[in-house]
Amino acid sequence: MAGASRSIVINAPPEKLFDVITQYEKYPEFLSEVKKIRVLERKENTVKIQYEVDVIKTIRYTILVTEERPKRMSWTFVEGEVMKDNKGSWVLEPDGQGGTKATYTVELALGPLVPKAIVNALTETSLPKMLESFKRRAEAT
Repeated sequence: MAGASRSIVINAPPEKLFDVITQYEKYPEFLSEVKKIRVLERKENTVKIQYEVDVIKTIRYTILVTEERPKRMSWTFVEGEVMKDNKGSWVLEPDGQGGTKATYTVELALGPLVPKAIVNALTETSLPKMLESFKRRAEAT
């Protein structure tokens, strides 16, 4: 399983960043690799979401998200075309200056025929860009 974890300081309070992170349907507006999001089901603090992302090729998968407002959002894998597993989390901590230290962690397992370049693109390569996109979105709204 490939994994990655990164932290970034965002000049927005945890509550505001949590709102940006959990507005799943808006991801295609600011995350270029996310082509489509469908919220399949909402129950209290869980959300079942289907993603369509374009990383070298289009990949579709479904995850189950657990929201713990405003400090944590985590997910587990439900099903996918080439994925075998996808789990991770956002952990949001006040930085003491009105901002948030956000830590994003992801672990992916893809099928044996998936090129390593796709695995790397989904974990290491796109992660810093994705964090910057969330930072810009949270600081602008």
